[in-house]
Amino acid sequence: MASLEAAASPEKLRRIAIDPLTRVEGHGKVTLLLDAENKVHQVRLHIVEFRGFEAFIEGRPYWEVPVTVQRLCGICPVSHHLAAIKAMDAIAGYSHLTPTAEKLRRLMHYGQILQSHAVHFFHLASPDLLLGFDSEPTRRNIVGVAAEFPDLAKQGVLLRKFGQEVIRHTAGKRIHGVGAIPGGVNKALSEPERDSLRSEIDQMILWARDAVRMIARLHEVHPAFYSGFGAFRANMMGLVDRHGALDLYHGSLRARDADGGPIFDHIDYSTYEKVLTEEIKPWTYMKFPHIRALGPEAGWYRVGPLARIQICAYLPSELAEIERRDFLALGAGKPVHGALLYHWARMIEALHAAEVIRDLLDDPDIAGTELMAERGERQQEAVGVIEAPRGTLFHHYRVGEDDLVKFCRLIVSTTNNNQAMNEAIRAVASEYVDGRVLTEGLLNHIEVAIRAYDPCLSCATHAIGQMPLEVDLVDADGALVDRRRKNLGGA
Repeated sequence: MASLEAAASPEKLRRIAIDPLTRVEGHGKVTLLLDAENKVHQVRLHIVEFRGFEAFIEGRPYWEVPVTVQRLCGICPVSHHLAAIKAMDAIAGYSHLTPTAEKLRRLMHYGQILQSHAVHFFHLASPDLLLGFDSEPTRRNIVGVAAEFPDLAKQGVLLRKFGQEVIRHTAGKRIHGVGAIPGGVNKALSEPERDSLRSEIDQMILWARDAVRMIARLHEVHPAFYSGFGAFRANMMGLVDRHGALDLYHGSLRARDADGGPIFDHIDYSTYEKVLTEEIKPWTYMKFPHIRALGPEAGWYRVGPLARIQICAYLPSELAEIERRDFLALGAGKPVHGALLYHWARMIEALHAAEVIRDLLDDPDIAGTELMAERGERQQEAVGVIEAPRGTLFHHYRVGEDDLVKFCRLIVSTTNNNQAMNEAIRAVASEYVDGRVLTEGLLNHIEVAIRAYDPCLSCATHAIGQMPLEVDLVDADGALVDRRRKNLGGA
């Protein structure tokens, strides 16, 4: 599949573009280069917008950052808010939080996980899974799902609504809240708010478990297809706690190879630069991270639900762990790598999130009023890492004595999955598009592979080094009049 990254003679091939990608967050496209017999020679996922958050965070007061970075995204703002605030805790001199503050942040985060997984699966992915990859495009959407599976669609809406209510009660509002501040949180959870959420959570757990079992049944009907679609061997990375259990809020870095063997384990995420690095390519504004010791060719990896539930020792929630063990049985002791299995793993995590929310709501500390920790020694550099719905999210900052940000690096979940998504669409193109008459349904297969990773393309639009640029001047008849290019070095 690696040979499909760059065609040997692109000028001799015709170009097919899937533009824009649909049912994903943000803007992107896929280009395929085909010969006269529709033989595939090149497949690329392009991120076509550039937002540059890393650059314009520089020069801002550090306490503004956790609110500002949320504007990267309306789907996962809590993830950026909490990753940034974890870094700013250290910058401001807070090494520990009060039990109430940490548990309120965890509640906020697991509400985010639940709502994001629900909106992805029910609204964005289920039309393909339930109606068919080749079904009528005008009906292959959430409206079509609601018409054919009304109860399921309603459950998806209410699961997301509940997650949004958790966020509202902890962050102040459903989108772009301000609940976390350096050293703690600025909003307590009242007993009526807690009781309101507690009255609904058992139903959410049941619905999340039903969704897991529905995906399992879909796999049982077509096991080879579900396990093989967009499949390729890949390294995996995520956060685990000190016991090796999945912890979506905090932990240390673990990486496993495609067979489940160790690459590194329990790495302090503040030292991530020792084990990870990035490269850029001229055809996209999204970076390509990889494991330093393995190099760019062998060191790329996948993150997110499919990686997380396979590299952890267990899920610290009873029902989700049962479902995880059933899932792991697919590989008979080895990791599984099919793109569609992301959906199954994602809803196991949604069930896990619902169970964690229930346990947090039952914890007496959650309604406490000690919201701020004692302040210690201020730091000039810090890293905050969290498991966002889509995968591991890094926020790295340096702050001067004047309290202004001097350096900002964001390695977002979708960026960590960049090479994996490209490999997935190349695998699908090789199997389903190569040498065939192109149809909308076949091209949708490629989109399905991308959607499985639940990419947040808005979050991922960052670059390092010089930006390449290509400008075409085209006349009214579509003929190329002139072209200018700036390469990575600026020439």
